[in-house]
Amino acid sequence: MKVTDFTVELVQRNAVVSFIEKHHYSHNVNGIQSYYHFGLYREGKFGLPEMIGAMMYAMPSMPHTSKKYNPINPDKCFELRRLVCIDDTPKNTDIEVIVSFADEEEGHTGVIYKATNFNYLGITAPGRVLMVDGKKYHSRSLNQDKRPYGRELKRRFESGDENIFYINTKSKHIYTYYFNKKIEKEIKRLRDE
Repeated sequence: MKVTDFTVELVQRNAVVSFIEKHHYSHNVNGIQSYYHFGLYREGKFGLPEMIGAMMYAMPSMPHTSKKYNPINPDKCFELRRLVCIDDTPKNTDIEVIVSFADEEEGHTGVIYKATNFNYLGITAPGRVLMVDGKKYHSRSLNQDKRPYGRELKRRFESGDENIFYINTKSKHIYTYYFNKKIEKEIKRLRDE
């Protein structure tokens, strides 16, 4: 198969959620408030498109991330929150910068980012996740007071529920990709000052 045998389509969130939950190592999209969703397709049975990959882009999960990696236009910085392709797949908007993290906790070092010319910026500090009934949630889930699930998690945690607890996690590798090379040069100049 050639790369021209595939199509990438901008799709609705619900078109990729079950695919990501089935094939991505995290098996969830909990807490991701995504804005852009893409499906990677090949021709399937009876000539119908078959999804073989999916991506979710969102505003960065940490508030300061956009300002750190695109201080000139922080509202044009998106984080690649989920990327997954099924194993038999082969290997470019108004977005200026993509920031993504390779999760060392899952044994990932960012091979796909290196192969696609992302810039490696180092590692984050170690983190933690909230375990709820055996499932991982973002550590800030208890702070989601405006959401019913956040209030319920907080109530259970504060009441001493033994099925809700934090665990420490390893660092994540940080990668960026600049679509706008002028912005990339300017940001590198700002960092060097």
